[in-house]
Amino acid sequence: MKELQPINQQVVLDITDSNEEKRTASGLIIPDSAKEKPKAAPIAWMSNIEKAEIKPGDVVLFKPFTGTEMEFEGKQYLFLTYADILAKVVATEKI
Repeated sequence: MKELQPINQQVVLDITDSNEEKRTASGLIIPDSAKEKPKAAPIAWMSNIEKAEIKPGDVVLFKPFTGTEMEFEGKQYLFLTYADILAKVVATEKI
């Protein structure tokens, strides 16, 4: 198995699930051009970033229309800079 090692403060998000074929309730296939791009994804790998507030496995929100999508060993990934991450999704207890 191979592993990616991002450099230059790059973060790699696993967006494989977001690229699956989508259908409407009636069974019509939604074309890629009509799909909304994901805004959150889990971190697969990241470069060595000093005092990073995130780690691999965390789900993060990121800026729309950012990064570069690439396929690696049959999975889809989004490469983006650390600065393009807006927030970490954190589970909390309901009050």
